[in-house]
Amino acid sequence: MKDRRVIGITMGDPASIGPEITVKALARKDVYDKCRPIVIGDASVMEAAVKIVGQENIKIHPVQKIEDACFQQGVIDVYDMKLVDMEKLEYGKVSEMAGEAAFQYVKKVIELALDGQVDGTVTNALNKEAINLAGHHYSGHTEIYAELTRTKKYTMMLAHENLRVVHVSTHVSLREACDRVKKDRIIEVIRIANQACKDLGIETPKIGVAGLNPHSGENGLFGREEIDEIIPALEAAKAEGIQADGPVPPDTIFSKARGGWYDIVVAMYHDQGHIPLKVVGFVYDQSAKKWEAVEGVNITLGLPIVRTSVDHGTAFDQAGTGEANELSLINAIDYSIKMSKKTESL
Repeated sequence: MKDRRVIGITMGDPASIGPEITVKALARKDVYDKCRPIVIGDASVMEAAVKIVGQENIKIHPVQKIEDACFQQGVIDVYDMKLVDMEKLEYGKVSEMAGEAAFQYVKKVIELALDGQVDGTVTNALNKEAINLAGHHYSGHTEIYAELTRTKKYTMMLAHENLRVVHVSTHVSLREACDRVKKDRIIEVIRIANQACKDLGIETPKIGVAGLNPHSGENGLFGREEIDEIIPALEAAKAEGIQADGPVPPDTIFSKARGGWYDIVVAMYHDQGHIPLKVVGFVYDQSAKKWEAVEGVNITLGLPIVRTSVDHGTAFDQAGTGEANELSLINAIDYSIKMSKKTESL
């Protein structure tokens, strides 16, 4: 059993699809063959989710200590924080109660990881409006993890199959994102990307660095960020022995990465990296009027602990229906196992 990592999974916003996809993912025997999962959340919400998704044969096992978990398929261990009043919970609705609970689940799983009680952490989606209503003023999980682990140099990585993307900036306005395209930050992200690939077993990573402007600025015709900031960062990375290429026009770099030219892409801002990954990872079946696949993983690099996440939001429109797709959560669990094993070997 010790060969199987203990993976702490936050339930996410109680009014979201998080509890439902967690039940669906943990209904699978292969998850328990690979790790020892424990949900950080509310047992009452998870019991309701079991009924919503039609998995009444699964037992919810509330615990107050990790060592009390049984880690058996057919039983979902829940580190029960008892923060949700089920009479007040409304699926698909933003609320201060749900925001507070979601934040506290994240805080607890970070504490457990820092204390060595869990080997990796996986987060379901939270609602930014809800956590702000509860008085926790963060723009997302990444910033919560960075502050609570006292991490200064970090970045978000998205991954789906052979496409990996890291970001120079994430949760800021597009106007501010352009202002954040600076040499020092770009070289910092290139270094983190290089190390992340090595941690995943890629001996000599090939890194593609996207331009900011159309056609990567066309030699200054459409902007000077490539000339003044991105190219100097690339030159510095190459001087350190990193195989970095660019600036590559943003409209072609992701196709090249999918084709095997690059092991990872450095995107300049949130949507530049998120859109191509979600185009390949999120598949909607128009005839069936449902999502056939919602795949991809969100990983925070540079932390002292392992954090992976689903690569989608709270999907309030699906909450309470039992129809939400769990593939992204399964992907996140797999990545957490892989990265926690690498951390253990260092």
